[in-house]
Amino acid sequence: MRLTIAVPQTHIDIANHYAMAVGYSKADSLTYRDPSWQDAQGNLYACASLPISSNFLSRATSPLTRPEWDADEIIDMVKASQAQALVALWMPEDDPITATPDTITAIAGKSGSEAIAFMGLTQVKEEQIRNESWG
Repeated sequence: MRLTIAVPQTHIDIANHYAMAVGYSKADSLTYRDPSWQDAQGNLYACASLPISSNFLSRATSPLTRPEWDADEIIDMVKASQAQALVALWMPEDDPITATPDTITAIAGKSGSEAIAFMGLTQVKEEQIRNESWG
C-alpha cells in the first residue's frame, strides 16, 4: 500500500521527528523538506509519498516509543507526539479529505499524484517558494 502525507510548512520540524520515531534511522529526519505544494488559499506544504508495510499504520497510530536505533536520543519525542496528534488519516472507505494548515494529512491506498490532487494541492514554482519563504 502507498501512503502520501502533506505537512503544513509550520509543522515540518515536528513531522520530521515523527518520521524518525516511526522510521528506521536519522535519515528519516529529511522526510519533509521544502514546501513545494500549496492549497487553494496559498498555504504551503511539504509532501512525501512512500510504500508502507502492512503493520506501518498500526505502528504510526500507536503510542510512540523511542526506536532502538536512537540510542543518542536524536528524536525529540515530545515533537514526535505533537505531530502524531495532528495527523488526519484517510482510508479508501472514508469521506474525502483535503489538506489544511493545522493538520498533517495522510492518504492511504492511492497513488502519490492521486492523493495530492485529492488533498486539493498543486505544485508551486520554485521561485514562488523562495519569495514566500524569505519574505
